[in-house]
Amino acid sequence: MVAPSNEKKPRFAVLGAGHGGLAMAGHLAIMGFEVRLFNRHENRLWGVKGTGGIEVEGEVEGFGRLMCATTDMEEALDGVDVLMVVVPAIGHRYMAEACAPYLRDGQIVVLHPGRTFGALEFKQVLAEKETKADVIVAEAQSFIYASRAIGPGQSYIFRIKNSIPVASVRAHLIPEVLRRLRQPYPQFVPGDNIFKTSFENIGSVFHPTLCVLNSGWIEDISEFQFYVDGVTPSVAKVLEAIDSERVTVAEALGIRALTAREWLYLAYSAAGKDLYQAMRANPGYRGIMAPTTLRMRYVSEDVPASLVPIASVGRKFGVPTPTIDGIIRLASSLNEVDYWAEGRTVERLGIADLSLRELRLLAIGEQPSLPVRPEARETKESV
Repeated sequence: MVAPSNEKKPRFAVLGAGHGGLAMAGHLAIMGFEVRLFNRHENRLWGVKGTGGIEVEGEVEGFGRLMCATTDMEEALDGVDVLMVVVPAIGHRYMAEACAPYLRDGQIVVLHPGRTFGALEFKQVLAEKETKADVIVAEAQSFIYASRAIGPGQSYIFRIKNSIPVASVRAHLIPEVLRRLRQPYPQFVPGDNIFKTSFENIGSVFHPTLCVLNSGWIEDISEFQFYVDGVTPSVAKVLEAIDSERVTVAEALGIRALTAREWLYLAYSAAGKDLYQAMRANPGYRGIMAPTTLRMRYVSEDVPASLVPIASVGRKFGVPTPTIDGIIRLASSLNEVDYWAEGRTVERLGIADLSLRELRLLAIGEQPSLPVRPEARETKESV
């Protein structure tokens, strides 16, 4: 999509050079936008630096030449308008801490995706760092690409989703976020508020459960298509139970969250009489192979940053989430990690004591601020 002649093209920083970051940076550059790519470590940048850009194949074909690829956050953010954060949700806190000293008024930060309460956590970190810059922090409901890195500086895009809701911490600024994002991406649409985008995090339904229920096959190092071969009618029933609990917790906040089936239709035009058929009908899932280990982001990210906050809000409002709780426990046992202890609970997010009214006001930006987490306050006072 070409930017309107009367509208200045935004300049982008893509933060993260994994599967998603390479696809986004390469595609943005192919579309004619100025792009700076940041990654915490050099090992994912050498291929990009060697060629000066990213080779993209699949639904998008071409070579996207970048302005720079760097491990220096100050260089990455210099002169950019929009920061596209494309890292696992467990990296959101790091990115917020790394960005804080270099942010300037008017910049927009978008988490792709926020998972559950990503924008809330990012904004909380900026407050802890006493960031003075007036920036908009937003999150996408889902990642716009189904993609994989296929080599150093090479990305394959299987599919670009049809429709992705986006919301900002101050909901009245959503139109400003969309004004910038829709120049390259007409697929982005208003997401009402950050609680709606958080609870419509469909990765929470699919990723951890498919890994846990296919753990034997994954550890046997059998190659199989994750969303096709890994989903049987019985597995789909568990996915539907997870989905139902997610939707019910959202209702406790007065939010009508899309079901997974509705989301599949909106994002991929995939339909079916049940979730099993809808997933089978999605051509965008074909060719995406399963992980070969359980120590990867579908578990280490989506359990603490997706399932834990949903279950935690459920506990706060008296909504039982037995299936979600079971997957959290099984994932914790499989990886020998207490995901509940390290996850985004309402206590760690600083919203445990907020009433429903206060939470709704927070979602639209009328709640003044989040309380500083006790551990953050203790660290600051000890300096």
